[in-house]
Amino acid sequence: MIWQVPRIWDGGDVWIIGGGPSVSRQFEVPDKVVQEVMAGTLPPSAYSSYMSFLHDKHVIGVNVAYMIGDWIDMVFFGDKGFFLAHQQRLADFPGMKVSCEPTTDKVDWVKFVPRDTKHSRGISGNPKMVSWNNNSGAAAINVAVHTGAKRIILLGFDMKLNGSNNQHWHDVYKRGVITGEKRMKNLPFDRHLRGFPVIAQDAQKMGVEILNCNLDSKIECFSKVSLKDLIL
Repeated sequence: MIWQVPRIWDGGDVWIIGGGPSVSRQFEVPDKVVQEVMAGTLPPSAYSSYMSFLHDKHVIGVNVAYMIGDWIDMVFFGDKGFFLAHQQRLADFPGMKVSCEPTTDKVDWVKFVPRDTKHSRGISGNPKMVSWNNNSGAAAINVAVHTGAKRIILLGFDMKLNGSNNQHWHDVYKRGVITGEKRMKNLPFDRHLRGFPVIAQDAQKMGVEILNCNLDSKIECFSKVSLKDLIL
């Protein structure tokens, strides 16, 4: 059943946790903890205590980010492979489960918001649809807008590898360190980046401010600010 996103956070801030490796650096997670999460000897929830600032905020976790803690209000995903791999864990997650992946239309515990094919990039103004923008993080911005957010703060929206050639702040997908010409060519960043300039244009028209907390992000169309400056 199609879900019309309600304005549950009308006029407020919404934080979105993406998959980029800057997440652990932004919250000053100790290197030992990061290494163990990357190795799989600690779960993603090991980051939770370092992210206590967010525990009483409105938070959307993109894909694996839902595993950080039950304080995350909503998990958003748009990839079928992710859904199939995490189906049971997602079902057990106590927060809202929201997706634009077509097969989830038949799953009663997922709030399904279809992709707006007439406005595939940017921000759909229809609260029963989202612009897909070729990636879940960008589509999650659209959901945040539908909730009535006046300001959206992005975490882990890097669109690049970090200095250790990691693509994410975790290795749940078992991709390891990215090396080799073929694996570099298969990275999705160029494809993912195409929607953000249109998102920025639409957000400006809608009066929504979007801030990117990674000063080194490849996304250049949103204002960048350090997390410390927002926390102070």
